[in-house]
Amino acid sequence: MLHEFAPAKLNLYLHITGRRTDGYHDLDSLVAFAGVGDEIRLEPAENFTFKVEGPQSRNLTGSDPADNLVVKAAQSLAALLSKPLNVALTLVKNLPVASGIGGGSSDAAAALRALAKHWGIAPNDPRLAQAAAPHGQDVPACLKIESSYLTATGTATGPALPYADIVLVNPNKGLSTPLVYKAYREGNQDFTPHASFTDAPADLLDLVMLLKERRNDLQPPAEQLMPEIAAIIGALDATEDCLFARMSGSGATCFGLYASRNAARQAAAAVLEKHPDWWVVQSYIPCRTDPRQRF
Repeated sequence: MLHEFAPAKLNLYLHITGRRTDGYHDLDSLVAFAGVGDEIRLEPAENFTFKVEGPQSRNLTGSDPADNLVVKAAQSLAALLSKPLNVALTLVKNLPVASGIGGGSSDAAAALRALAKHWGIAPNDPRLAQAAAPHGQDVPACLKIESSYLTATGTATGPALPYADIVLVNPNKGLSTPLVYKAYREGNQDFTPHASFTDAPADLLDLVMLLKERRNDLQPPAEQLMPEIAAIIGALDATEDCLFARMSGSGATCFGLYASRNAARQAAAAVLEKHPDWWVVQSYIPCRTDPRQRF
């Protein structure tokens, strides 16, 4: 059996820079990956099967498996390679659903990596990116599991980020991305300029300073739709030694950055004690330049 990790994707900042003629928005966003996520398991089989299990699987109960990005991406790669999809895929769902941390996209990318190993394909084979492309901009960004910029022209390699201890918090409620964008359009007429880093941050404090100069344009409309987001940001900010807190993606998951593992551990415990109904996880963002810190 093959196992492939599907890490949570964090939008450290997210600027909406314009709107295209097809109605979609152009973004400038710095993406990083956390040490917590879902898992894809692959076994050879006579016929293709797909199932979901794990602590968050209940939130996918009743959904059509054919609509899952894992299935769609796997079918795309099999078609490109002219191979029968004779595998059993299992998604172990640990991340909240519709939570702004790219779970579905990361799951699809992990399935592509697992199939590449299964079929003996190099991880940098361009057909993997081809199979990922039709399923949204986040899936190609999740293939390499490296910090990257999402822009109007696609996905570009991002700066090497410093190691950071983090806490992730979600109110255990899904939030519709289309509804968040709709609320954004109704409340905004202006767009935010691109703000990619000129240089890679020297350390965590430098990263925090750079993030404070940027924002998540979707956070205000998401807070209008789900006031718990503002409560989560407040709860993270109130923890000892929290350096920075922000919502990821279209919400509702928020992250807090901390200078040490112990500070993050204590913060997670404090938030969970006050809000036992929230999903609270202590994790980290690895340092890409340190070979010991790889997914």
